[in-house]
Amino acid sequence: MVPHSVLGEMRRTLIEQLDAARTTSPLPCAQAPVAARMVSQAVMSPQVSDSTMPPTLRVLCRTLAQLDTALEAGVSNVITDFHDIREYRLAIDRARTAGANIELATLRIHKPGEDGLFSALEKRQADGWLVRNLAAMQYCQQHGIPFACDFSLNVTNPLTAEQLWNWGATRVTAAYDLNRDQLIELVRGLGWGDRIEVVVHQHMPMFHMEHCVFCSVLSLEKTRQIAVGPVIAMTSSWLIESVRHMCCTPTLVAAIRCTMPRHRVEPKQFPPLIELGVRQFRIELLRDAPTEETKSIIGLYQQLVLGQLDGTSVWQQLKAHNRIGVTRGTLEQPRNPLAIL
Repeated sequence: MVPHSVLGEMRRTLIEQLDAARTTSPLPCAQAPVAARMVSQAVMSPQVSDSTMPPTLRVLCRTLAQLDTALEAGVSNVITDFHDIREYRLAIDRARTAGANIELATLRIHKPGEDGLFSALEKRQADGWLVRNLAAMQYCQQHGIPFACDFSLNVTNPLTAEQLWNWGATRVTAAYDLNRDQLIELVRGLGWGDRIEVVVHQHMPMFHMEHCVFCSVLSLEKTRQIAVGPVIAMTSSWLIESVRHMCCTPTLVAAIRCTMPRHRVEPKQFPPLIELGVRQFRIELLRDAPTEETKSIIGLYQQLVLGQLDGTSVWQQLKAHNRIGVTRGTLEQPRNPLAIL
C-alpha cells in the first residue's frame, strides 16, 4: 500500500548507506586476512602433501554409547556432538583412558549472549574443537584452542581454504556442495590434501531453526530450557534432530544416509584423492544404534581407508543392513550448471 515513489526513495537511501558502510574500517580480527596476491601464489605453486602420512578416520558421535562403541572399535580420533553439554566431561575421560584424540563440536549458529557456551566447552580441556561458525573460530584464536573447520564454513575453493588455514585451522572440511570432480579439482588446486577432511558417511543436514519442536509439543512452559529425546522420526524421509540441549535449536536432516565410497574409493575415483594427499576422512553417526551395526559401519570404513576393502563391497554391505536406504549425495554425477542455457 506504499506508493512506488516512496519505495524507490527508500531503496536509493539504503544503497547510499551501504556504499558508505563499505568504506568504513572492517571489524577487528585475531589475524589479518590473507592478501589475494599471497593466495594466488600459493594456489599456483602448491605445496606437496606428505604422501607417507597414514589415512585418518574420525567418527562423530552424538551419544556416550556411540562413543564407547567407536573406542571399542579402535577409533583413535573422535568428535563429540552431544545434546547435553554436561556429558562432555565423561566423554573426554573415556577418550583419554582409551588413548584417543577427542574434539568437541560447537553449535552451527551462535548468537549474541551465548558466549558462555564457549567458556563451558573450554573448561572441558578437549584436544581441540570442530568449529562451525566464525565466532567459535575467533574464540579459539583468542584462547589458544586448536580447531578444525566444519563444512558450514563452506570451503568450495582454494581462497576460502587458504584463508581459514591462515587463521589457524588445523584442517578444513570440504563443502557438501562439491561433486566428485569439483572435490578433486579443489584438492589439486591447493596441493595440501592432508589438511582437507572429506565426510564419507552422514545424514545430510537440510536446515536449522530457532523454533524448538520438542518444547512446543511436550512442554507447557514458555521457556526453551528443556529438550526431550535425541531424534524424533517425522516421516519416512526426514528426521528432526535437536542439535544442542543448551540452546534447543533443532536441525532438520535427511533420514537416508549419504555414503560416498563407490565414487571416492573405486579405482577411478579414490586413488586420485589419495595420490593428491587426502588423508582425513570422517563418518558421522546419527540414528545408528550403539550396537554391532554401528561397530560394523565403523569397521567397513576403517578397512576402506586402509585399502583393505573396495568401495563396491562397502556399498553392498551398507545396503544390506541399512533399513532406511543409502544415497550417494552430491557425488552422484557431475552437474553442469550451464545445462539449462
